[in-house]
Amino acid sequence: MRDGDIARTLSAVCDAFLPSLSPPPGADEALADFYRDGALARGIDQTVQDGLPGLSASLRDAVDAALEHLASLGFADAGDPVRLLAEAAERNPQLRLGIRQLRSMTFGTFVGAVDDGGRNPAWPVIGYPGPPTVDIGETPGRIAVTEPGETLAADVCVIGSGAGGAVIAARAAQAGHSVVIVEAGARRDESDFDQIDSHASRMFLRGGALFSDSGSVGVLAGSVLGGGTLINSMVCLRTPAAIRALWATEGLSDVDGPEFDKYTDLVWERLGVNTDATVHNANTRAMIAGLAAHGYAHEPLPRNAKRSDQPEYCGFCNAGCRRGSKLSVLHTYLRDAVEAGARIVTDCTVERITTSQGRATGVVADRNGRPLRIDAPTVVVAAGGVESPAVLLRSGIGGPATGKNLRLHPAWIVTGVYDQPIEAWSGQIQSAVSFDLAHCEDGTGFLVESLTLNPLTWAGQTPFRDAAAHRRMLRKLPYFATWHGVAHDHGGGEVYLDRDGKAAIRWDLDDEIDLRVARRAHVELARMHRAAGAKEIFTFHWNDHSWRRGEDFDAYLTRLTTAPAGEHTAFSAHQMGSCRLGADPSTSVADGRGRLHDTAGVWIGDASALPTAPGVNPMITIMALAERTAAALVASLHA
Repeated sequence: MRDGDIARTLSAVCDAFLPSLSPPPGADEALADFYRDGALARGIDQTVQDGLPGLSASLRDAVDAALEHLASLGFADAGDPVRLLAEAAERNPQLRLGIRQLRSMTFGTFVGAVDDGGRNPAWPVIGYPGPPTVDIGETPGRIAVTEPGETLAADVCVIGSGAGGAVIAARAAQAGHSVVIVEAGARRDESDFDQIDSHASRMFLRGGALFSDSGSVGVLAGSVLGGGTLINSMVCLRTPAAIRALWATEGLSDVDGPEFDKYTDLVWERLGVNTDATVHNANTRAMIAGLAAHGYAHEPLPRNAKRSDQPEYCGFCNAGCRRGSKLSVLHTYLRDAVEAGARIVTDCTVERITTSQGRATGVVADRNGRPLRIDAPTVVVAAGGVESPAVLLRSGIGGPATGKNLRLHPAWIVTGVYDQPIEAWSGQIQSAVSFDLAHCEDGTGFLVESLTLNPLTWAGQTPFRDAAAHRRMLRKLPYFATWHGVAHDHGGGEVYLDRDGKAAIRWDLDDEIDLRVARRAHVELARMHRAAGAKEIFTFHWNDHSWRRGEDFDAYLTRLTTAPAGEHTAFSAHQMGSCRLGADPSTSVADGRGRLHDTAGVWIGDASALPTAPGVNPMITIMALAERTAAALVASLHA
């Protein structure tokens, strides 16, 4: 296939999703432009083409396959392009993934790209204000980072600066050991945050465009100094007792007793966790009404927020807290580490851990195209549930369980459209939770929590019926209430290395219990939306599963209950278990305290260490487990 044919096909795909349409009668200039100026007039097709090389190998392959297939059909000259796109997506999951990615990039650019003033011309039409202009909050000075030469030396090298790595780095440095923290992302803080979603994507792994190979789950992970704690929703929940008891049987001795309580309390206090600053916005109040209508309870969410938290600015928290109210590890454990002498190197990707005679000698890394060697007899792998196993796989260590057992807490999203504005981007992202469905299917289930709304995701993931209907739906954005069921996954996935040597994910909804939970989550959330007053309901299934007031609701629930596994789309903000701790080297990567089974001097200290999914937002669990591993590591160094 000639490059010219592929380029014409890509432009035609963008135009099929976002064509020029006739404005409605009486439209003002902004509304007329919203309809009249499609993808080609706005140059979106060129933006999409420019963005393709930065995708993961599996996504590039999927887009290439979709474009080649469509080009072979003469798509650029087709009379019914929407029908051809639908038929291609039904052929196989790879074509569907490629088409989904092109759709997401087209609409994401349409509503996400901003001018030099930080504004998008579509925002006034869709009722989205964008982030408020606020003064930067009162925060400590910028955390110091090191500008290294070609080599560094330390007692301990910590790979990753998020929830787990920051804790271990702080404790090792406070114990008197020299520590170097290596972070693949950049240093960003209140002085950098503008809270614009398209800019904030730089703080997410792969720019927030990481999907499993089949496209069944989108993965959101931090890639910035401070990791996910800088861009999460600040939900702080303790590890359930049943999970701790299970882990104790798998080789994590004493995790079910007072020792782990002590570590959890240390984290709770250092992060300033409280419910005093928890305030429900309209989105969460609607969720609470839906829960109550069906007899489900809710609780306020503890959060690591300052009590001077200002909720009107909180809806953009996933793009970093510009007010400085979020007590992330950037303002707690990393600062502790630096004050104790630790050095931080940012924009630095670890290629592999070096070893000699079965024990660690350091790491080899790339910093902005320049090699960096860090000599260290102790290495802590804390790069996250996706990147930590990739480091071990590239290093040829970790054993047969490396990358296996991946757990994702798949979140199933259901949106209601209401008569009155909800403005789900306004106020705290998450402030209430219901545990009443946590054990609804064979002992597992899901939490009910609200979430913020950003136009990029909803424009790209809302099912596409036709161009005019999609534009009309976008104009209802202020009336969307957005909730999700965060599932406690029963089955698992895998992290492996793609042909570029980078982490890739295999995960499908192929576990029968997980499929039942997914269907149940969609049904229960739909029932709650209807009870709370929604006039329309839709999901992120590939095919359109929507309901409108006056239609048969029972028939709609039946469709949700019988939707095939391959139609479901989940999102994951919690990647865990891919370097799990345990007693058995055939099923775990490290022992119960975090030491690698097969390589002395290497420790696991992040979400990848969790033996199973905890079934609750895992930040506190990750950090408490890291406190426990840090104590064992420091004791071993002293010995």
